[in-house]
Order: sequence, then structure tokens, then C-alpha cells
Amino acid sequence: MTLQQALRRRRTTRRLLATSAGMATGLLVTGLLTAPAQAQSRTDDGTGAPIGTVARTVGDASFEPGPCPKTAEPIEELKEARCGTLTVPENRAKPSSRTIELGVAIVPAVADTPKPDPIVWLAGGPGDDAVGEAKMAVDGGLNRDRDVILMSQRGTYSADPELLCPNIDEFNGQVVSLVYDAPSTERLHVEATKACRDKLAARGVDLSAYNDTESAADYDDLRTALGIKQWNLYGISYGTHLALVSMRLHPEGLRSVGIDGILPPSKAGSASTWSSFRQGVDGLFKACADQPACNKRYPNLSATFEKLVSDLEAKPVTTTVTLPGSEKPVKVVLDGGTLVNWLTSATHTAEAVPLSIDELANGNPQRIAQQWAGWRLNPKGIGVVSHGLAYGIFCSAWTPYESKDAALQGGQEEFPSFPRSVQAQAPLLTSLHPDCDVWKVPAAAPSIRDVTRSDIPTLALSGAFDAQTGADNGPYVARTLSKAKVVTIPYEPHVVIATSKCAQDIAVSFFENPEAPKTECLKSLEAPEFKTEP
Repeated sequence: MTLQQALRRRRTTRRLLATSAGMATGLLVTGLLTAPAQAQSRTDDGTGAPIGTVARTVGDASFEPGPCPKTAEPIEELKEARCGTLTVPENRAKPSSRTIELGVAIVPAVADTPKPDPIVWLAGGPGDDAVGEAKMAVDGGLNRDRDVILMSQRGTYSADPELLCPNIDEFNGQVVSLVYDAPSTERLHVEATKACRDKLAARGVDLSAYNDTESAADYDDLRTALGIKQWNLYGISYGTHLALVSMRLHPEGLRSVGIDGILPPSKAGSASTWSSFRQGVDGLFKACADQPACNKRYPNLSATFEKLVSDLEAKPVTTTVTLPGSEKPVKVVLDGGTLVNWLTSATHTAEAVPLSIDELANGNPQRIAQQWAGWRLNPKGIGVVSHGLAYGIFCSAWTPYESKDAALQGGQEEFPSFPRSVQAQAPLLTSLHPDCDVWKVPAAAPSIRDVTRSDIPTLALSGAFDAQTGADNGPYVARTLSKAKVVTIPYEPHVVIATSKCAQDIAVSFFENPEAPKTECLKSLEAPEFKTEP
């Protein structure tokens, strides 16, 4: 399964993907100044101390102020942060469980008088570390008048233990030179997954304890250990999955919840990815068709793409590219599955998608091959994502509750013209069931798939070009959230707070007044100007 492509893409911004093909992580331009030292929200426990400055034990959890968690790269936005460590049981169902440590960073509000209810950032993936996403939260304006709290989910980069497996990251880079949909490629990937599992199990990790239920309890423990009566959640991608579980299991203390790039637990799995892919690419292709210059230059773009998928699956194209910073040629194989997975992520650079498809259709695969290889071979993507947490969630909450042919059925329904070998591999979740067969963790309780029913004010944000978590997930979750506001941002990809000033303004206004977020900016949004020349 090409798991790490999924993980990287889910936290990637449009600016990132528009940079050199050798980049796999990137930063947005900072939109806010670091908070002055005196701008500190206070606890609600009567001490009057700034949040995150007091050691406290509540039940089995304890918080200890201390150094900021490690990050893969320096993050300017953490320089003024108040930091520490939350210690919790690894497995709350086992009285003899060992404890684990989760890094915590609290980015101060910019306002001189912060609001008392901070915003908690829930990272995507699953497997990304929230602390490493401080810049995205700050650039989104979330710390304008509230502190922003970032905690490493269990198993992620700055947690102890971390459940990283660089061997899977390295294999996912090697895939660029393999036939994506070949059974031999799947066997190699499952071998890498098993090697990861064996390594973590040998370290004494209780792999069954890395899941939604335990993570939701971690955040509830953090709130009480910090002495906070009420706070807000903002989840992106998989973080929306965790937010919805938290709303169901730990609603106490939640003032409001923002979910961006929505992944409902009740739908999560292979089949739903095909529906999301269909929505995102159809939105992009329609925007091109609605633009006279684009439509004239690339007529019938959707049909061209679907024919390419079939043609490449029957006869893959092999080429070589040279990536920035290296003179060594890289072999790249493009088959139908590769093209589908490339486009799932390429919606982040929508302006160039029609040109890229047209060039490939006319015998020039270089643009797509360069981008595909650049994403997957970036050394910055090695050893930063928690595969242990990702598989813990996939294999306990997803695969036990869908059939082994769910991907095939979803592919057949959404793209009947695709070859069966392409339909059988869900976009970004290739070989999910075979991976979980070797991961061997017990299924979560069936209730993990329950819809969330709540009257907590919720902002459901989606991008119309989101090919990873389709925009129809907003109305879907809102059916059982009585105070939900559903907003789709036109022309935007997955995780709109990372790419859209309008989405950022809506999110900030929602936390100001959850009953009436300001959405006027939607009226002025325009489609991207698609490239018609190289």
C-alpha cells in the first residue's frame, strides 16, 4: 500500500506542490506576528497561572512543563511557545500498562487579552505530528485572540515512543520505478509493512493501543491536566476523524469544533476514496470546461484522462527524470494506477493539471513523472510519519468494517471504464487489506463506526477540488450535527485553511461566533487560470 504518499499529501499545501518537484514539505508565508510575552491565556482552576506553566496530575494523566517537543525542522512559531509533556497510560484497558509521553506546545495568542478558551489543533495523516504543523495553524490566523495548543498524538514524531518506520518511506520512494498495480509491487510493500510491525513489536510497543479511542482520551486528559474548563478543536484531514470521535466520546469541555477536509469515521475506508476522487477531479475538469481558453485548448479533458488510465495500465510508459539537488537519473514508470494517484494529489496544483494531462496524451510524460518522483523521493519525507499509529487506525477501525473488495466495488461504481486492476486499488490506500492482514491488531468496538450526534457548534469546511476527502462529507456529517455550518470553498483542494485566505477568515470568524461565521468572502472567489502553454 502506498501509505506514505497518502500521509504526505494530506498535509501538503498548494504552495508546497507548486515548488520544485524535489520538495516534500513546505511552509506558508507567516501571516501573524509572534505573540507578545504578556499575551497569555489563564487556567480556569483558580490559580490564575498561564496555561501550560503548572505541573498537575489528574487521574492517570500528568502534565509537566518543560522544553518544547522536537521537530523535524526549526519552527519559528514555536519560539515563544509554552511547552511540556503529557504522560498517560499506553493502554487504558490494561491496569498494568506502561506510560507514554506526548509532547505539548502552546502557541500564545497575538491579542493582548486572549480569550480563555484555546484552540486545539488536530493533525492529519493519520500519523502526522501536530507540533510540526504550528506554522499552518498560525498562518491560518487561529492564534489571533486564542492560544493554540498542539500535542503530538501517540506514536508520532515527538512522542515517546515514536512509531516511525523509515523502511516504508524508503520503499514508497522506490515505487516510482515499479509498476504501481503489479502484484509484485504489492508483495514488496506488504513485506515492508510486516518488517515495520515486527520492529515495533520487538520494542515492546502495544500496537493495539494506537487508535482513535486512546487518542481521544489523551486529548481529554490534556484538557483536565492543563486546568482548562472549555476549549475548541480544529482538525484537518484525519484530524477531523479524531475530532468527530472526540465529540462523541468526550463532549464535555468542547465549546466548538472546526473540521477541514472531512473524513467521517462511519465512511472511512477504501470505497469512499473513489467517491472523493470522482468529486475532486470532476470539479477541476468542470472548472477547465467553464473557462473558454482552457476548454478550447483541452476539450474533453475527463475523457482524455480516463483513456490515459486504461492505455497506461495496458502499456506502462517508462522514462527518466533528474531531481533538484541530484545529477543521478531516476527511472519512473507510469501506469494507470500511478496516474490516478498522481492526480489525487495534483489537485493541489490545479492550474497545471490540464497541461500535464495533455502533454502525457501527446507522448511527453516528463512533467507528471518529475512531479511524481519529486514527491515520493524527497529525503525530508523519511522517518517523520508514524506508521504505527496509521496502521493502528486503519486496521482496527477501517478494514474490519468493510469487505476486502470494497475498493473494487467503489472503483467500478465511480469509474466503470477503468481496468479492474486500477479499480481494485483505492486512491492513496493501495493494498490496505493485505497490509492489515500482517499488522494483526484487534478490531475496534463496532461503535467506532457510529455517526456523531451532537449539538456542539461545528464548522464543516471542504474544498471543491478535494480529491481525497470529498466535499459531500460536509453535508453528510451535518445530518446529525444540529448546529453545523457547512461551507465548501470553490476551487480549493484538500485542507482549505492551508491554501485559502477566505477559508482562514471563515474559520477565525467561526471561533469568534460559532453561531454565525462570516462567509461573505465566498462571493468574490474566482477559478484558477489554467495553463495553456508550457
